[in-house]
Amino acid sequence: MEPVTHFLTGAVLSRAGCNRKTALATVTMALAAEAADLDVVAYVRGSATGFIAHRGITHTFLAVPFVAAFVVGVVWLCDVLWQRYRRRRGLAAPAVRHWAWLYLFACLAALSHLLLDFTNNYGLRPFYPFVRTWYAWDIVFIVEPLILAAFILALTLPWLFALINSEIGARQRGPRGRGAAITALIFVVALWAFRDFEHRRALAVLDAYEFHGQPSHRVAAFPTMINPFRWGGVAETDTGYFTARVDSFTPEVDPGEHSVAYFKPEANDVTRAASQSRLGRAYLEWARFPILEAEHLPQPVGGDLVRLRDVRFLYLNDTGRDVLTAYIQLDSAHRPVYEGFRPPPSR
Repeated sequence: MEPVTHFLTGAVLSRAGCNRKTALATVTMALAAEAADLDVVAYVRGSATGFIAHRGITHTFLAVPFVAAFVVGVVWLCDVLWQRYRRRRGLAAPAVRHWAWLYLFACLAALSHLLLDFTNNYGLRPFYPFVRTWYAWDIVFIVEPLILAAFILALTLPWLFALINSEIGARQRGPRGRGAAITALIFVVALWAFRDFEHRRALAVLDAYEFHGQPSHRVAAFPTMINPFRWGGVAETDTGYFTARVDSFTPEVDPGEHSVAYFKPEANDVTRAASQSRLGRAYLEWARFPILEAEHLPQPVGGDLVRLRDVRFLYLNDTGRDVLTAYIQLDSAHRPVYEGFRPPPSR
C-alpha cells in the first residue's frame, strides 16, 4: 500500500487501545507501520538496485523485531532530547513511558505493514531469504479510498467530538477515539472479506472463459481503485496471455470486447542471457506473467536491448506509458551493459 495508509494504520491500531498502556504509543506505531519502506533508499543507487531491494529483507517476518527495535530506538533518542529540553525549561515531567510495551506495539505495527502489502497485487516475500517466493492476495488496489476514509474519520471525529464536549464541560476519561478506531479496523476487515468474495467470483468466471477458443492454463484477477466489482483479468493460454476486464457483479468477462492478446516470444540466446543478469533474475522471480522481447540495436551502438514486462500490470496501462517495464542492454558478447527501468540513453 502507499505510505499514508501505512502511517494511518499504525495510528489507528494505537488508538484502538495500545495508547492506554503507555505514552508515545501512537507515534511509535505510526512510524513502525511504515518503517519497512526504508528500503527505498536503495533507489539512490539506480532503479535496478532499488527494484531488487524493494520489498526485500525489510518486508519479512525475520525483520519485524529488528524494524521494531530500530523505530523504538529512534523514538527513545528523540524522547531523551525532548525531556532534556523540558527540564531546562522547568516544565512538568512527561507521562510514563513503558518501553517494553512500546516495543511489542512496534512489532504489531510492523506486522501490519506486511499484511497490507500482501493484500495488493505487487506482493511481498515474507519468508525471504529462506524462501524467495512472492505472495499476493490481489484484492486491494495500491490506493484504497475506502480504507483511507475509514482511518481518517476514526482519527478526526473523536477530536471533533472532544471540542464539542469541551464546550459543554463534559469530562474525558482516558485517551479518546478507541471506539472509532475499533470500528474502522472492523470495517477494513469486512471490506477485505467482501473483496475476497468478489475476487473469487472474478477468478471463477475468468477460468471458465475461452479466449479465441483457447482454454486457460492459469488465470488471475487484479483489483481496480474504488469499484469492487471491476477487475483486470489475465489468462495464460498455449500461445500467450490475454487481458480483459472482468465484472464480478454480473459476472461477465470482457463486457466491452476489448481484450488484448500478448503473445510469448520464443526464447533465444539474447533473452536467456538477459534472464541471467542481476535485474533479469530478480524480475523473473517477481513477475507472474512475464514477456521478454529482444531488439537488435544498430551500429554504432550494437548489441541487443531486452524489454521485460509483466502482463498483470498492463491492464492499467491506458496512458501508453511503460508500467514496471525493465530494460537490459547487452553487448555483442551478450554481457549486460545497462539495467534499469528506463530505456538506456545509448539506445
